[in-house]
Amino acid sequence: MALSREEREQFLVEPHIASLAVDPGEQDRAPLVVPVWYQYAPGGDIWILTGAGSRKDRLIVAAGRFSLLVERTAPTVRYVSVEGPVTERIPGTRDHIVELASRYLPAGKVDEYVAMSTGEHGDQVVFRMRPQRWLSSDLGAL
Repeated sequence: MALSREEREQFLVEPHIASLAVDPGEQDRAPLVVPVWYQYAPGGDIWILTGAGSRKDRLIVAAGRFSLLVERTAPTVRYVSVEGPVTERIPGTRDHIVELASRYLPAGKVDEYVAMSTGEHGDQVVFRMRPQRWLSSDLGAL
């Protein structure tokens, strides 16, 4: 059964790992699909953080859009897929890293993760995507 707007937005607010897909711009290649952390507030843009100059960064810039698939298997099988245009690409900051880490990690692990990320991941960029097309369903219990 398809989810209502409120149900799919609430689902995206939960801290699930998303699969990001972006067109590689090459005829003999399938889309790049990788797991990502993301942030979302109902009615707003979705944002992700990635390495500046990474393959993901270059492909998103070239395509100008990307898709996210967020799913779970319990208590019911549910997914939300959202696709849309990039609305902004800005330098990632320590505050962005803290916000994402706080969403996904226990409070006691955030500082350690932020220190590792700022020390090892290099420059980061934030992509904001405006949800334009949605596909969602709750398939019930397994």
